[in-house]
Amino acid sequence: MAATTKPRADAPADRPAGRLASGWARLCLVVGVICALFALVLSTSVGGDSVSQTVSNFGLCLAAVAAAVACLTRARTFRGRMRWGWVFIGLGVLSWGSGQSAWVWLETFQGEEAPFPSIADIGYLGMVLLTPIGLLTLPSVAQVLANRVRSVLDGLMVAASLVLIAWIFVVSPLLETGQDTALALYVSLAYPLGDVVIVTIVIYMLAQQRRHGRTYKQLALVGAGISGFAVSDICYAYLNLTGAYSSGGLTDIGWFTGFSLILLAAFKPIPAEHEEPEPHEDDMAQPPVGILLPYVAVLAALLTTVIWYAKTGHNNTFVAYTRSALILLIVGRQLLTLRENRNLTRTLEARVADRTAELYASEQRFHALVQHSSDVVTVVSPEADVLYQSESVQRVFGYPAQWLTGRRLTKLLDPESALRLAQALRQVSGRPYATTVLELSVRHRDRRVRQAEMTITNLLSDESVGGLVLNTRDISERKELQDQLVHEAYHDALTQLANRALFRERVAEALRTRGPANDVTVLFLDLDGFKEVNDSLGHLAGDQLLVQVADRLRSSVRDGDVVARFGGDEFAVLVESAPGTDDAEQVAGRIVEVLEQPFRSETRDIHVQASIGLATAESLAEGDTDGAEQLMRNADLAMYKAKSAGGGCFAAYHPDMLAGLVERLELEADLRVALERKQLHLHYQPTIDLATSEIIGFEALVRWQHPERGMIPPAEFIPIAEATGLIVPLGRWVLREACRQAVEWTEQSGGTRPVKMAVNVSVRQFDRADLVDVVGGILADTGMPAEQLCLEMTESVLMTDTDDNLEQLLRLKALGVTLAIDDFGTGYSSLAYLRRFPVDTLKIDRSFVERLGALTDDTALADTIVQLGKSLGMATVAEGIEEFGQLAALREMGCHFAQGYYFSRPVPAEEAGPLFLAAELSSAKR
Repeated sequence: MAATTKPRADAPADRPAGRLASGWARLCLVVGVICALFALVLSTSVGGDSVSQTVSNFGLCLAAVAAAVACLTRARTFRGRMRWGWVFIGLGVLSWGSGQSAWVWLETFQGEEAPFPSIADIGYLGMVLLTPIGLLTLPSVAQVLANRVRSVLDGLMVAASLVLIAWIFVVSPLLETGQDTALALYVSLAYPLGDVVIVTIVIYMLAQQRRHGRTYKQLALVGAGISGFAVSDICYAYLNLTGAYSSGGLTDIGWFTGFSLILLAAFKPIPAEHEEPEPHEDDMAQPPVGILLPYVAVLAALLTTVIWYAKTGHNNTFVAYTRSALILLIVGRQLLTLRENRNLTRTLEARVADRTAELYASEQRFHALVQHSSDVVTVVSPEADVLYQSESVQRVFGYPAQWLTGRRLTKLLDPESALRLAQALRQVSGRPYATTVLELSVRHRDRRVRQAEMTITNLLSDESVGGLVLNTRDISERKELQDQLVHEAYHDALTQLANRALFRERVAEALRTRGPANDVTVLFLDLDGFKEVNDSLGHLAGDQLLVQVADRLRSSVRDGDVVARFGGDEFAVLVESAPGTDDAEQVAGRIVEVLEQPFRSETRDIHVQASIGLATAESLAEGDTDGAEQLMRNADLAMYKAKSAGGGCFAAYHPDMLAGLVERLELEADLRVALERKQLHLHYQPTIDLATSEIIGFEALVRWQHPERGMIPPAEFIPIAEATGLIVPLGRWVLREACRQAVEWTEQSGGTRPVKMAVNVSVRQFDRADLVDVVGGILADTGMPAEQLCLEMTESVLMTDTDDNLEQLLRLKALGVTLAIDDFGTGYSSLAYLRRFPVDTLKIDRSFVERLGALTDDTALADTIVQLGKSLGMATVAEGIEEFGQLAALREMGCHFAQGYYFSRPVPAEEAGPLFLAAELSSAKR
């Protein structure tokens, strides 16, 4: 059926889909049981031949009538061609049933053997005539003239091939057996040849409706039923000519099964209109199965004739003429294909010309938009006197343009902003075409203070301008977003407690300001039994429990103590107290006590306990360069001591607990060996273009298969590699292998689909001055085009060694590679850096994606990041998509690309290659 969005005349009345499906399933079960019993009786001859004949005769009559009534009843639910198609199919089945009834009457009630042919054959042959009419009446896929001609040629090729096969296996043996009369011979041949015609029609209609036909499954059942008929008709024709046929034999099972399948087809529910797939512009072309089907049939026919010639050793006029006809049909189809290819070439050339014109028009529109920018454009003298003011100032800041003209701009700003503006004007006044950017506060006419970004350009030497040009835009919303990002970066989204980053800063600050009169203690807390709550009650109940735990922790600590959540069920508390006091122990005791009280959920009380580890600043060793991290690590070790004691208690850190770090050192040594012995390999996670649903590339992710420990997660060995510097050779190997693999996949696609490969780059790699040379050398060695390589970095690259990293990024950009910020929004990067650094892509962190599809702050934040990327001319990539609702929300926001388990997990190269060459993922389709 042709897919359409308009109401259809052949659509059945709407019914509850679930009820129809369950009813049809029960009907299938009943019909299957009846067919099994029928076959059992006929195959075992239970009760003798007379019982088998009686069951067969009356069973076939009842089956034919039931199938006919089902088809005619189903026809009443349709209109147009669909109704008449089912009517003719039902009449064909009813005609067969009438012929069978006549045969039973002659055999059973007249007491005489029915002659062949007899009046019963009129009914049998009626099905051969009416059923093809019904199938051809059913609506078909809309096609242009060329496709119709091709469909006719394909149908003729399939029909001729099937006739040739039928001639060799059925007709020729029938002719050789001989027959009393010509009429008997013709009737015997009509059954198998008629079945060939019907099967040809069904097969080709199935090939056409494979993608768009709502009645595909119904038609498949009808085809299966006709195939059963064909087998029984061939057996009947042969047995009848040889005088060996008698009712009640195995031949009758095929007819009974065929009627049963037609009955099921009539009652099969048809999907509603809104369940049909949306048509694609390329879907009007014939599907691959429809294209290959005629050639498969021709090959089968030719193979059959070759075997036949080899066995018989003589020629046959009908076979020779049929093979000649097949050759002519193939030549005609190929000529039609050549003609279509020429038309396609002309169409593509026209589309290229149209696209070129469209791009030129788009360029002109962009030029006009730049000329009439919504930014506030101001021309001032070196003394800040306004010489020209654009009209957009009234829309942005509320002041009429003519009111500002002639006034001194510094007198309209607050003192601090006026001083900064005057300094910036003096800075650029002495350098022609110099530019500087500053942020300052501007008071709106309604007295609201707005944050503005101002770009000052020295055009004093330009005769057409003769002043300093100020391009000003309101960035208040951007500043609010930055504040929100800072909050998100330093606070847990679920409990609104401080997160690990903020907690670490507070600990570091407390250690810096610590004096002889105070001490610093870190409490590391882990819930006992939290996993069981998640597994038994679900993650929602687990989240509710974490919120209640956070509330109790706030009430248990003192004013000034810092409470944080590190993730999962891990919490921490920072306690500052006088040396020698037990304030930290008292806080830990109160926490243990308050958490022993049951927590209320919607269904039951939940009991959890906490294991708490304490570590004081006095336990830090001399010379620790990162006291905050060491103190938190010591508390973590002490927590495991409390947990090993049974939980529900607290334990203080002792230096002996460092023995557990030996395992980490062993892992570090094994990692060095793994790099030497090539135990590491890459997995690839596809990146999906949300506009086309196609795979445009992959992100390379390293995996470690340890010979003794098995697969080691990256979260365990990547931090070790970062801390030890092994990340540098590891990153170099990952980059080379990923580029080599990308080039190989591009060559496998014939160069038509270049692979975009994303590789993570560590901060430690940016610390090395040879990073750009390493990247350039790998690109040259592997033949990887620079524009197909994307280097991903965290926001920390933008925040550390800013000038050096900026130089590295500019040199990488000069190579032609793409630069992306990974996990955007989880760190603390000034938005001004985004304009300063040559970044092309923002990757939205999975924490903002996981709750998309609902009205949450994460939805608004993700949408703001997407819009921010668009305003800065950057592409956006969403990570961690696991549900369709998240995908739909991101598409609505206008996000460009996506990754996540919804499309595919990271897979080895041998699985990723076929995935890419398949062009698109079925889970990403409309």
